Amino acid sequence: MLTRLKIAGFKNLVDVDIRFGPFTCIAGSNAVGKSNLFDAIRFLSNLANDTLLNAALAVRAEQGRTGDIRTLFHRVGNHYADRMSFEAEMIIPSEGVDDLGQQAAATITFVRYRLEIGYRVDTRLPTLGGLEILREDLEHIKLSDAPKFLKFPHNAGAWRRSVLKGRRTSSFISTHDEGDNRIITLSQDGVQGRPKSLLAVNLPRTVLSTVNATESPTALLTRRELQSWQMLQLEPAALRESDPFTTPPGLGSDGSHLPATLYYLARADAAESTHESTAEDYPLFNRVATRLSEFIDDIYAINIDRDQQRELLTLQIMGRDGTIYPARSLSDGTLRFLALAVLNFDAQTGGLLCLEEPENGIHPGRIPAMLRLLQDIACDVTIPIGPDNPLRQVIINTHSPAVVSQIPDDSLLVAESREMAKNGRRFQAARFSWLPDTWRNEAEPSVSPVGKGKLLAYLNPVVMSQSKDSSNKELQPYPPRRVIDRSDLQLTLPYLQE
Repeated sequence: MLTRLKIAGFKNLVDVDIRFGPFTCIAGSNAVGKSNLFDAIRFLSNLANDTLLNAALAVRAEQGRTGDIRTLFHRVGNHYADRMSFEAEMIIPSEGVDDLGQQAAATITFVRYRLEIGYRVDTRLPTLGGLEILREDLEHIKLSDAPKFLKFPHNAGAWRRSVLKGRRTSSFISTHDEGDNRIITLSQDGVQGRPKSLLAVNLPRTVLSTVNATESPTALLTRRELQSWQMLQLEPAALRESDPFTTPPGLGSDGSHLPATLYYLARADAAESTHESTAEDYPLFNRVATRLSEFIDDIYAINIDRDQQRELLTLQIMGRDGTIYPARSLSDGTLRFLALAVLNFDAQTGGLLCLEEPENGIHPGRIPAMLRLLQDIACDVTIPIGPDNPLRQVIINTHSPAVVSQIPDDSLLVAESREMAKNGRRFQAARFSWLPDTWRNEAEPSVSPVGKGKLLAYLNPVVMSQSKDSSNKELQPYPPRRVIDRSDLQLTLPYLQE
């Protein structure tokens, strides 16, 4: 779980410092830096699994120039910065396995990872240049200091104690100079042994991306946390595809393998249940159908058709009149909602999930149901983590007034472009701010919150959807105070329809 991220020198993210809770919505107009923040998260995730060069090339590039890694660095005119830096505070899993299946147990689960990367001319790659690690550190955060770092509202007893464990007195990865050489040291906390020292200038990848369970289980589980960060870009074409019987479960970032994932989860759920089920009547199918009925009314059942002749799994929905609709006939919005509903029931999917503009293809009246689902996917910080409450986090971005108006006010970040000056140069850079009287404002009292004027473009006019039954609390917006519920904004919203 990513709790704080600092970025400098990456695209238009010059001096960014953002705290995250379990659910965050980033709102802003086009080209202000919302997607660049997601690119930075993707870059950090890629670096935990690949070389510096490959991780850079995998990131969305400026103007489609995927072969020019220089475009990842902040630019003013034709001048590029020569370095970028990242600092991520995160809660990592307490247990896991390495690439060889060896078990790992973290000595502490609250850590801070710092990485600084420089650009250098590489004569072997004249059109690409090269990347060099200038600094890499992984250190623990004292559990006694958790209240100073975890500012979002949460249960300090039940939830915090279930995710923060262990103790540590020294760094796991550190950087220091020896004469003219820059040395990165990996300290071993899995076994008693000498630290491993590496010359930074020769490293093609981060030290973190090479660790295993034997030498440094905590570093390995930090790597696993970074690897779990996903950019979900649910594509209708992928969601409509059938899956062969041999398809392994796990929803792809584009929504692929939805039938195989749902079928596997339904069978696993039935195996743990005392309720006798047939393949057509798994309890999980009913729960997913109930969730989907919040989005569209004409839902009676969901099923996975097993075509024995072609050995294919196909998603099917049955309407209230008994008509069966295969996935290929469903709307884009229905498929996206269905994929997220399945993801909500998949306890094996943890980490950070990022979605760009989840309202695409969704009727405005259905957006509240989508937002409730996204918040339910995120970890409930009022109860301990467990199989029914995995350590999972959701970040979305949007420029839709229908989304912003329904977001809990303490979950909203507003992205905008601000003029800055550095080394005698003036430029536009991304700035992320928050509403007053929220936990982020209390955590950073010296930073000015977003002004009311910035929200008017999102909230005026706004047409509210009507609940079917005002006495049914489950159908009411959750949490209770959304952005439009704030008393300091009511006079600016003359077009509200209650």
